[in-house]
Amino acid sequence: MSATAATRGSDPRATFLELLSTSLAQNALVKLVLARHVGDEPQLQRVIIKPVVVKEQPCLSFVYRYQTRDITKNLPQAEALAAIAELLPERFKNAHLLTLTDEVQLEFSKKNKAMLHRNAAQQPRQAASAEHDREKKRYLELSRPFLVDLGVTNKQHELIPAMSRKWKQINKFIEVFSHAFGGAPIAAGQPVRVADFGSGKGYLTFAIHDYLRNTLARDAQVTGVELREDMVTLCNTAAARLEHPGLVFEHGDVRTVVPSAIDVMIALHACDIATDYAIHTGIRTGAAIIMCSPCCHKQIRLQIQSPGLLKPMLQYGLHLGQQAEMVTDSLRALYLEACGYDTKVFEFISLEHTNKNKMILAVKRAEPQDPRALLEKIEALKAFYAIQEHCLETLLKADGLI
Repeated sequence: MSATAATRGSDPRATFLELLSTSLAQNALVKLVLARHVGDEPQLQRVIIKPVVVKEQPCLSFVYRYQTRDITKNLPQAEALAAIAELLPERFKNAHLLTLTDEVQLEFSKKNKAMLHRNAAQQPRQAASAEHDREKKRYLELSRPFLVDLGVTNKQHELIPAMSRKWKQINKFIEVFSHAFGGAPIAAGQPVRVADFGSGKGYLTFAIHDYLRNTLARDAQVTGVELREDMVTLCNTAAARLEHPGLVFEHGDVRTVVPSAIDVMIALHACDIATDYAIHTGIRTGAAIIMCSPCCHKQIRLQIQSPGLLKPMLQYGLHLGQQAEMVTDSLRALYLEACGYDTKVFEFISLEHTNKNKMILAVKRAEPQDPRALLEKIEALKAFYAIQEHCLETLLKADGLI
C-alpha cells in the first residue's frame, strides 16, 4: 500500500481499537472486516461489521459469514466495541478497518505479535463520502450463499459471466424494494409477510428474504408461489439446505393460493388479467407495498374503440398495442390510488429477458383520501375509449373496495 505506515509499537492492538472508537465518535466508520478465523467454528469465514441505527440507537451490525449461511447480530456501540476487543486475536488474526479518512489493517502472527498498517486517505473527504454512499447502496453481496445455489455465482462467490444481467436485475429489484420499504407503513418488531406470485426459480424471492433478514435484521415470512412443481421442489430444497427460516414455496397461482394477510405483494410478468388478480389480492389483504410488472394487455385491447381523431395513428398494430398497454396500466394505477396507495409507473430492468420492463409500484398511504374524484376520472377515461369492463374494477367492486 502506498503511504503506508507499518507499526510494531508499544501496542498496535490498542491503537487499532482506539482508531475504531474514534471513527465511531466522528461518525466516520464505513466498515470493519475480521478475517483469518482461528476459533472452534471451522465454517465461519469472517465477520463484517457496519454502523446501523436500531430504534433510534446507534449500533453496529455484525454479519457472521459462514460457508452456507449468515447470522446477523446488532449490538449497541459500547457493547460492540467490547465484543470486537474480545475477538482480537483470540478468534481472528486479521482486522481491516475502513473509515472516511483512513484504511487500517491489524495483523497477528502465529505467536500473536501484532503489526499495524495504516494508509491515510489520498482523496478529499468529499470523494470518501461519495465512496461511503456507494458502499451503502450495495444492497446485495456476491458472497451471499443462495447465489451459489441458484447458479448466479460459482463456489468462489465469483459472478458467472452469463448471469451478469440477472445479477443486475436482482440488485435493481432490491433497490426499488428498499426505497419503498423505507416509506411503507409496516409495523416494526413484527414479521414482514411477503407473497411473490410467479416466483419461478426464486431469484427475487430468495433475495428479498435475504435482504430483510440479513441486511435489515427483520423477521420475514416469505412465500413464493409458482405453477411449475419442479421449481417449487427445487426452491424448497435450497431454502432448507441454506437455512432460510421463514422462506417457503407453494404450488399454485394468484387464484389458488390466497393468503389472509400480506405486507408485500409481488407479481412480476403475470399475464393479462393475472396482474389484476394479483393487485386485487394485495389490496384485499391490506398489503403496504404492491410491486407488479404487467405482461400482455389482451382484455382492454379487445374492447378499445379508438376515437376517430386517433384512428390514422392507431391503424398500425404496434401503436394499437402500446395504447392498450398504456390505458390498461393507467387504469390499474388509478384504481390503486383510489384504494389508498401512492402509485408510480416506471421503466424497470426486465427480469425474464423480455422487453416488458414496466413496473407499477404502490405504497399504502398512512391516511386514506376521498376516492370520488379519482373514480370520476376513471369513468371518463373508460368512456373515452368505450371500455366496458376492466378486470381489476370488477374484482374490487365485488369486494366493496371501491
